[in-house]
Amino acid sequence: MTSKRTIRTWVVIDAVLVTVLVVLLVATLGGPSGSPGAPASTTATPTAAATGSAAPAKFRLPSGNIACTMAPSGVTCTIASITYEPPAVPGCAGDTGHVLVLNDDGFAFDCVDGPAPTVAGDDVPVLEYGSKATSGPYVCTSATDGVSCVDDAGTGFKLARAAWSELP
Repeated sequence: MTSKRTIRTWVVIDAVLVTVLVVLLVATLGGPSGSPGAPASTTATPTAAATGSAAPAKFRLPSGNIACTMAPSGVTCTIASITYEPPAVPGCAGDTGHVLVLNDDGFAFDCVDGPAPTVAGDDVPVLEYGSKATSGPYVCTSATDGVSCVDDAGTGFKLARAAWSELP
């Protein structure tokens, strides 16, 4: 027969284990990314480019499907997975639709030889949905429906897996 002391000891051990499990569960579900088991993400801080330095600022959207590099001279965004019909680029024998460039000449799809870009890795800072990154006259805004990048005159593009459009 088990003594009352042994039963109390097991109840205390069970209570401690349940408490530890609850704390771990709360820490996992309530972490910075808001999704179970997802790594904490970093907010993009394009301060070097925003202050006029020649160093480009890089960011990716939380999905990783879209990544951009910004500098005072322009913005280049890549998209790994698209469902829209890629636009034709005159004189291009390679692939189009995965790389967009915005600079003093306006915006255009770039002709790319080789494979499409891949999803951005964890080494690229995340620009959280609803946040903006700025470099020189260029501003990119992250949203759940893609990224929008414009110059100070409002010329630019909106890019998402399902569609792209010219802005304004």
